[in-house]
Formats: sequence, C-alpha cells, structure tokens
Amino acid sequence: MLSPRPRPIQPQPGQESVWDYPRPAIVQPSPKRIQVICNGVAIADSDRTHRVLETSHPPVYYIPIADIQMDYFTPTDQQSFCEWKGWARYYTITVGDQVLVNAAWQYPEPTPNFAVIAEAIALYPGRMEACYVDGEKVQAQAGDFYGGWITADIVGPFKGNAGTWGW
Repeated sequence: MLSPRPRPIQPQPGQESVWDYPRPAIVQPSPKRIQVICNGVAIADSDRTHRVLETSHPPVYYIPIADIQMDYFTPTDQQSFCEWKGWARYYTITVGDQVLVNAAWQYPEPTPNFAVIAEAIALYPGRMEACYVDGEKVQAQAGDFYGGWITADIVGPFKGNAGTWGW
C-alpha cells in the first residue's frame, strides 16, 4: 500500500519547497559555493556546480571533477540506474584512515537532458564530516539512497525516511 502524499510545508520568502520541484527530474546550474570536508581535508570546493531537482527530494549537488581532490577517490564496481539520468558508477573516498565505500557517484554517460553532469561527481553529505552550501552546514537527507542536501532555504517534508518510499 502506498503512503499518502504528505502535506507540503509552505515556503517562506527566500525558500523553495521540494514539492514544487518537477517530475521528471531536471538539472540546473547553481551559483552557490559548495565545500566538502572529509576526515579534516577539504576534498571539494566549487562555485561551478549543478543541482538536480526532483519532486519531494532535496537538491543533489554535482561538483565538477576539476574542483575535486580526485586523489582521494577510487572507482568501485558498484553501479545503479536512474530513469532520468542513466547509469551511475561509484567511488570509494579514502582520506587518511577513513574509508567511505561507495560514498560518491558519477553519470559518465548521462542521458541527453543531464549531459552537463557527465564530468561531475555527487556524494552523500551524511557520510562526510561536513558539507557546506554558501557557508551553511548541510543536513543530509534521511536514508542512504538519495543523497540530498538540506539547507534552511529548502522545505519538505522530504522523501527518505521510513514510510516515505510510496510518495
């Protein structure tokens, strides 16, 4: 049985509701500065990111490979398929003694609508020490599937918690 669609939180001025995001998903450039810290090391810093928006999901930021410290990233055999973006491949992030298996992903040959993220990587903010959007520390989307980045300017409720898969 599907869970009933929740009542969206009314956004305040300067906020976005994830319930106003489209389905199918879209990608758009983001002017915001994205920073990622893992085990005390800044592994990514960019103001040239894109974000993927989909109904009921917080944005997922895709960081250009040129703005990532790729020496910490190792490709794995893990793959997944997204009906909008195509096949993803995954990376393990190793910083010092911390090893985060399949903590980041890339669509190296995305569908045409998502071609701009072919040379970019996304990661699970909940697996990092800290992720920032324009200096604001991100709250990770619940669960270990979607990888959304929640900030004060995004309101839900958000898919990801137990009982939300049917939305």
